Formats: sequence, C-alpha cells, structure tokens
Amino acid sequence: MTRVATVASSPVRDLLALTARPEVISFAGGLPAPELFDLDGLRAAFDRALSRRSLQYAPTEGDADLRAHVASRMTARGLPTAAADLLVTTGSQQALTLVVTALLEPGSVVAVEEPTYLAALQAFRLAGARVVPVAGDEHGVDPAALADVIDRERPELLYLVPTFANPTGRTLTAERRAEVAALADRHDLWVVEDDPYSELRYRGAELPALAALSPKVLHLGSFSKIGAPGLRLGWLRAPAELLRTLVIVKQAADLHTSTVDQAAAAAYLDAHDLAEHVRSLRGAYRERRDALVAALPSTVPDGTRWSDPDGGMFVWLTLPDGVDTAQLLPAALARDVAFVPGAPFYATTPDRATMRLSFTTNTVAEIAEGMRRLGGVLR
Repeated sequence: MTRVATVASSPVRDLLALTARPEVISFAGGLPAPELFDLDGLRAAFDRALSRRSLQYAPTEGDADLRAHVASRMTARGLPTAAADLLVTTGSQQALTLVVTALLEPGSVVAVEEPTYLAALQAFRLAGARVVPVAGDEHGVDPAALADVIDRERPELLYLVPTFANPTGRTLTAERRAEVAALADRHDLWVVEDDPYSELRYRGAELPALAALSPKVLHLGSFSKIGAPGLRLGWLRAPAELLRTLVIVKQAADLHTSTVDQAAAAAYLDAHDLAEHVRSLRGAYRERRDALVAALPSTVPDGTRWSDPDGGMFVWLTLPDGVDTAQLLPAALARDVAFVPGAPFYATTPDRATMRLSFTTNTVAEIAEGMRRLGGVLR
C-alpha cells in the first residue's frame, strides 16, 4: 500500500462542502471573516503590481521587497530577522511540507503536542514518519513530558503551534517556552514553530517567539489569517545552512510561489499599515470570541469543559459522559449548524468527546443563533 493510501482526508476540508449552503451557520472551518478582507486595498495593490515582470518567473527565495517587509515586521515583534533568513512559500502549509521533505525519511520520529493541527499530521503521515504524542495541559506542551519523549523516542522533529493553538486555543507559557528551547538546544532537536495566529491576540501581553530563544527553531508564518488565505502566501525562517536545502526542495516542488501575488503583497505593504488592519481584526474577533464563550453555559450539557483562549480562532470543548461528538455531527447538520469533531486532531488514541468551535467567521448575531441550534443538539 502506498503512503498516500494511509492518509485520511481532512474532515475540515470535507465539511466545507457540507456547510456551503447559506442557511448553515458553521463553527467548523478555521476561516477568517471574508467581510473583513481589505478588498479595496488588495485590488489597488494588484493594479500597481501587475506588470510583465510580475507575470514572469522569479527567484525561488521569493520577492525581495516582500521578504524585506516580512523581516521588518518580524523584527519589530521581537524576532530579529533579515530578508536573507526567509523563504517565501505557497502558504505556511507548504513551508511545513518543505521542512518535512528536507528533514524526514520514512520511519523518522516526529513529536507533537496532542491534540494538534490535523493538516500537520497529514504531512507527517504522507512522509511515512512515526508520530508520537507529547502530553500537555491548558498551559501548552509539558516540558517534563517532552524530555521523557526525547529520551525514549529520539525524535528528529518537534512540531508545535505554541500560540493560540489549533485546535485547542492554548498558549505555551513564557516559562515553558524557555524550557522547550533549552531542550531543543541540549538534544540538537529541530523544532517547527507554526505561528499563523499570534497577531490575533485579544488580551494579555505578547510572548516571545520560540525562534527568538533557540537557533534550532524553524518559524513558519502566513498572511492567511491577517490578510487573505486566497493569496496562499507564507514564509519560513531558518538558519542559512538549512535554508539552502529548503530552497532546493522548493525548486523541485514548484520553482517559486506566484510572482504576481508576491508583488501585490509587497505593494500592499508599501501603501498600507498592516498593523492597523490587524488591530481592526482583533476588535471584531474579540467580540465574536466573547459572544461564543458567553453562550457556552446555556449551550452545552453540565460537566462540559472548554478552553478560554486569549486569541486565535478556536475554542476546544470536552463533553461529559464519553459522548462521541462525531455521532452528533449529522444531527447538527440537520439543524443547519456545524462543528468539527475532535478525534482527527489526535495522533494516537483520540478523545472522542472533544470538538472544535471556530468563532471568527460569524457575526455576533449569527453566533447567538448558531449556538441556539447547537444547544438543541448537545442538550
């Protein structure tokens, strides 16, 4: 059997088709709100960027102006970065795929916090890697559990979404970040820091990126959550010795990311204050997060536990009495409301009583109605 045959389709992607009907209120996809896209600004940026040059082949590393903009933004947020440290990718998902191709062989061991981003699990399984879980709690991955996994399993790679994790919304504390970085240095362990959500913070102080604490951390970023996912623009920050290899891997994958999309993103950043746009996203999403969390006590059965995220897009629920949330999904869809069952986010033995709710796509009024429908299923 080929490795592809062992990789299941993403239930989130499958649900997108089932929830396309306009009457469905979906808490399933981790989608940004389309009405908040800066359509006029992006249209103008594409007008400025469109030229014969931007329709031509381009360097694999990416548009020089775009890399300079990204490096400047990362440095301003506390992660010193030069344009030469960056590789522009077709979304941060491709950045992860490039790392997997460069660093893993069939049978390689990858450690992940459990539960974790399911598309990352797909990438590791497609590579034929063996995925081992690391225990965590509401404060993120447990460094003591990680040290035990490193000693026992000798992983080649550790994958984390340390800030507002998908699917749990958890954030790794500053103390634990320092411990994880120290473990990476001590054991010469590559760490992937997948960081699409950290700018979407609604309360509390920003935390240092893991990549600011160790040279063994590869940092993945994206415009998908703060710009528009249809651009498919991400980036990978890596040390020079590994970046050279990753550039070759990308050459073999797609030569380079869309030239015109990169040029448009650079033109947009030339003319607009992206930080101001992000502040507007934070305001809108904070209201939506608050509305969903406030509705939970009247929506879920007694004994349900849920996360209370400081940012990001997700709330993670665990229902009582061993309920299998996958068995509740058809009834929810029949009531025109959707969520994602939690089992696919587990590398090993799933907790089938879990589920993920995304609060960003719907207005406060839609969230209230959606939670009313969901309550009719859950209660």
